[in-house]
Amino acid sequence: MLLSAASGAADAFVFIGVGQVFAGVMTGNLVLLGASAAGAGEEGVPLRVVAALVSYGCGVAGAALVGERMWRRVPLMLLAEVVLLAAGAGLWAARQASSDADRLGLLVLMGLAMGIQGRVRATPTNYFTGTLTSLVGRFAVGAWRGDDGWAAGRLAAVVAGAALAALTLRWWPAGGAVAAAAPAVAALLVEASAGPGRTGKGKPRPDRGNPAGAA
Repeated sequence: MLLSAASGAADAFVFIGVGQVFAGVMTGNLVLLGASAAGAGEEGVPLRVVAALVSYGCGVAGAALVGERMWRRVPLMLLAEVVLLAAGAGLWAARQASSDADRLGLLVLMGLAMGIQGRVRATPTNYFTGTLTSLVGRFAVGAWRGDDGWAAGRLAAVVAGAALAALTLRWWPAGGAVAAAAPAVAALLVEASAGPGRTGKGKPRPDRGNPAGAA
């Protein structure tokens, strides 16, 4: 749930602060890329979308390699995510993202962080269409499961994270990216306190490519 909140906050911050793209919702970015190719949307969106797609993919690839080769891989991946989000928050707070090039660099940091997060757990924390589909489908047929409350909690967490980032940008503009970094830091602390006995749970399951199955 903490990572879901971080995801919602990162996407809201990037969309509002950096410019009409997402850090972790690649489906939305692909739609924006198609719309931009047809001449719709703001100027510069295609470049930002490509930067988000490439950086997210690099984050996923790097985390996949770490997940296969490293001991205590989940804390290491979370630490990498926190470092990237904290770097983004620092750049934004220092007003080092004033030009288009600087904002593009900030977007790359956030995209890398969300790509890493996508590989941290088998349970999805930065894409939720499959979670929502499975949840509503089971509710409709009366097949509600005991752990569906946690799935609903993740959906609520992403909304809360996005709202927190938007409010932070409004009331404390320099700290806009902190809303994404703070839940990730909390998730790292929770993972670190859990001890080495739980690290094996971080390896993605075979159904990872199926959001409905993963949900």
